[in-house]
Amino acid sequence: MNILVINGSPKGKYSITLQTVLYLEKCFPEHTFQILHAGQQIKALQKDFSVVVKELETADLILFSYPVYTFIAPSQLHRFIELVKASGADLAGKFVTQITTSKHFYDVTAHRYIQDNCQDMGMKFVKGLSADMDDLLTVKGQKEAKRFFRYVQWCMKKDSYEPIPKPLGPAAHVKVHVPEEALKPLDTSDAIKSAGKEKEMLRGKQVVIVTDCRPQDDRLRDMIARFQKVLPLQSRVVNIREYPFIGGCLGCFNCAVSGKCIYKDGFDDFLRNDIQSGAAIIYAFTIQDHSMGAAFKQYDDRQFCNGHRTVTMGMPMGYLISGDYSKEFNLQMIIEGRAEVGGNFLAGVATDETDPDAAIDRLAKTCVYAIRHRYVQPQNFYGVGGMKIFRDLIYLMQGMMKADHQFYKQHGQYDFPQKKKGTLVKMYLVGALLSSPKIKAKMGNKMNEGMLMPYKKLLEK
Repeated sequence: MNILVINGSPKGKYSITLQTVLYLEKCFPEHTFQILHAGQQIKALQKDFSVVVKELETADLILFSYPVYTFIAPSQLHRFIELVKASGADLAGKFVTQITTSKHFYDVTAHRYIQDNCQDMGMKFVKGLSADMDDLLTVKGQKEAKRFFRYVQWCMKKDSYEPIPKPLGPAAHVKVHVPEEALKPLDTSDAIKSAGKEKEMLRGKQVVIVTDCRPQDDRLRDMIARFQKVLPLQSRVVNIREYPFIGGCLGCFNCAVSGKCIYKDGFDDFLRNDIQSGAAIIYAFTIQDHSMGAAFKQYDDRQFCNGHRTVTMGMPMGYLISGDYSKEFNLQMIIEGRAEVGGNFLAGVATDETDPDAAIDRLAKTCVYAIRHRYVQPQNFYGVGGMKIFRDLIYLMQGMMKADHQFYKQHGQYDFPQKKKGTLVKMYLVGALLSSPKIKAKMGNKMNEGMLMPYKKLLEK
């Protein structure tokens, strides 16, 4: 076979993920592996994509190879996919799969993003390999890589692939009505009876609206305008398309110790001083290729200057989205997961699908409530699971990720179960009792009563 490898890593030949591809190349010498460093060469490819179109159309198998960045693929690979779709390349019926390396933090959403976009183009998608960064250095990981590629070969021989869903079709939009006058701002003067903390919470606070709105995005612009009119707090818009980014995140870890990005475009300071200093953050975008688009992904990836530190925890967040959000299940998981992992209250997602006016008004009201009452919900599985992965990662890499390590210590995020020695001892005692049939029979319902004892004391108080 002629295999075209799309290396989405901005590190090019220094990509850890690419090493798995090189290993497969040695294990299966009967095939030709052609590597395109799309992530590293994205700026050049934007100028001339014609050669890539030919390589894509003549390949027997397309293999995406990339690290997982911030829930999905790197922004450079996002841009590559945009270029593929815009090129008009005929890839229908062509087999495609993927290999990623990560610590398994939302690798599922990254894989789904690639799958959805490939199936948009009618490609025959084979489920990819999600490996840990160190898997290839183990015998087990090497076996898994070879088994994966044999499976891909079998799928191609048997013409077996994931069912291609029906196209979503054009998005349904409902016109947004923008009020002529804005709501009266909330009174934060001494006349507020609740005074004190609430006054300080609201005084001078702004809700920051981060968007990538383009001149042609009239619907999104109207959604932002209505939100600002019905929000009884000060707000300002930050359009990331206007920021002079030098480039996307390089995954170089230059920021691991100091928190300073290797780029000299000042984004790290801008992020902290102009965006994360707000009372709440509202993200506004039009759905592109099953995600927020390459421009927004570049903004997300560059936030790695904060490492794995949840520096905005406790801050409300919300979304203004133009497009068929209700059909984008993977994007829904990403948005909820972002809030949960970050310890943010998701105030809502307003779309222009059915009743955008009501959705936008509800988002504004909920946002104000969350700010005034400092409302944050306990993390669900998305948040707890994601943070446990980060907890273990930072603990092992504390020597390099010093800023992350200090943050995790200060915020009690090293909540390892082995530290709870009292609970461990209790469970051993309970286990010993339950292992005896006679004692278990005598206990009857006393165990349930014992478990409820602390709760009864609380309710009595």
